[in-house]
Amino acid sequence: MKRYQPTTPSRRNMTSINYGAVLTTSQPVKSLTRGFKRSVGRNNQGVITTRHKGSGHKRLFREIDFTYNKINIPYTVKTVEYDPNRSGFIGLVTYKDGEKRYILLPKGARVGDVYITAENAEIKTGNRLPLKNITIGTFVYNVEVKPQGGAKLARSGGNYIEVIAKDAGYVDLKMPSSEVRKVKDTAFATVGEVANDENRLVNLGKAGRSRWLGIRPTVRGTAQNPVDHPYGGGEGRQGRGRRRAVSVYGRPTGKGQKTRTPKKYSNKHIVSRRKVGKRK
Repeated sequence: MKRYQPTTPSRRNMTSINYGAVLTTSQPVKSLTRGFKRSVGRNNQGVITTRHKGSGHKRLFREIDFTYNKINIPYTVKTVEYDPNRSGFIGLVTYKDGEKRYILLPKGARVGDVYITAENAEIKTGNRLPLKNITIGTFVYNVEVKPQGGAKLARSGGNYIEVIAKDAGYVDLKMPSSEVRKVKDTAFATVGEVANDENRLVNLGKAGRSRWLGIRPTVRGTAQNPVDHPYGGGEGRQGRGRRRAVSVYGRPTGKGQKTRTPKKYSNKHIVSRRKVGKRK
């Protein structure tokens, strides 16, 4: 982590990742990038559906390969790069047949490392293979929910999933949220953890840095008017005035509140729900 001298109040506790020690280039490959318009929390009619999102620095979208559909062809890491659209590091890889793609890099990846996607690949960091061939206790990322559906689980910086059991064509996976769920054993996963595990230790230090990232201010409910929030109003500084926590829309939102759809189709694949509430 990179720390700063307290030359201003915002610099005092500010931290950032020491990119200079990790990244090998500052410019992405033009053929694998494109411009895109971010939704910034609005739907196709312009109505705000997610609050506290908007503005932020202009970004180029990097086309990341989450399908890994080139089987049994080794590929070599050529660069380690920053991606403004995700917390993990990405890398340009060149396949043995000459094709170039961007992939999500594992922790500890270096230029020159060779990986492969194969049915019987060696269980080593960066290799991709079916869950049925991965030993119990192994950490994996870029996990498919459905076979050949592309990587969907554990894709943010420092994240990983633990393989904890195998039974009747399914593999039990322990998610970062502590939820345990079943996935078909023919689904592919990449061995290791996502690079940039220091991402969660970053202290932004000042409000302006949040705005660069596209995060708008969050106003406390108790500081608003009664017309704007259930906690609003009152003379002077008042508490929220109710026992249970609720959202701006009046829905219960306290610790331990369940928000999952009761009859969701994938409920049958969940072995145990995530642990909620205060951690002891």
